[in-house]
Amino acid sequence: MIKRLIVSFIGIVVLMLIVAIGLDRWISWKTKDYIYDEVQQLPHRQVGVVLGTAKYYRTGVINQYYLYRIQGAINAYNSGKVKYLLLSGDNALQSYNEPMTMRRDLMAAGIPSSDIVLDYAGFRTLDSIVRTRKVFDTNDFLIITQRFHCERALFIALHMGIQAQCFAVPSPKDILTVRVREIFARLGALNDLYILNRQPRFLGPLIPIPAVHHIPEDAQGYPAVTPEQVVTLQHMLAAEKKATLKKKRVAVPDKSLDPEAPAIPDLLGKPEFLPLPDSSTKDPVIPPARK
Repeated sequence: MIKRLIVSFIGIVVLMLIVAIGLDRWISWKTKDYIYDEVQQLPHRQVGVVLGTAKYYRTGVINQYYLYRIQGAINAYNSGKVKYLLLSGDNALQSYNEPMTMRRDLMAAGIPSSDIVLDYAGFRTLDSIVRTRKVFDTNDFLIITQRFHCERALFIALHMGIQAQCFAVPSPKDILTVRVREIFARLGALNDLYILNRQPRFLGPLIPIPAVHHIPEDAQGYPAVTPEQVVTLQHMLAAEKKATLKKKRVAVPDKSLDPEAPAIPDLLGKPEFLPLPDSSTKDPVIPPARK
């Protein structure tokens, strides 16, 4: 009996792995015609969307995925393949701002700020792709990231009826570990698209590219959302964090029932709000939020 259960369990696990790998390969096959490896092959597009990741790992070592994406954006822009660069990334923590970090490095490479647009609410690949269409009003753009990420981003775009292509920049040598994680990321994307019908976490006002913007001298880029909408998102993120931590506290015994029990630390602390773009923001030193 036990042997049968073990064999059945192993069979189920193997079947699940086969299905997962099959879906992974299907996504790669479905998007292969929209991916380009060389700058010379790229079609001319008005907007290039650079998908964000952290510049540094927690150890302080620079993230090669980040460097390759930045260099790819520079090459696409300087070759005239794109006119504007939309930098889409995470800015959910006060000390972590992917779009601003990318902007600084691109400007250091000689790309003018007038051709750089910032999207501070690109929390996930789905958010970045759909916001490019619904917020920045472009339906035919070039995505810039690694090939494995290109495939997932393009799959999302195709499902949403968005006409996009992707410039596949090189990947570092540690691609194997990341590629295994990508299989599960793709399963999550399929779940978001076909089961949950998930939409971007936050949508702002329509900001077509290009558009006439009044930019103060100290501006750090085009804001993707208004200050009022940023405050709304700040409170939403803080409430979600508070609710999660409260659930964790349910299993903690009440100290009043046991005077000898150690004090329960305050896990909530002060909520971390999503800041408005600030020129004082420093480069993050944390592992990549997403690749």
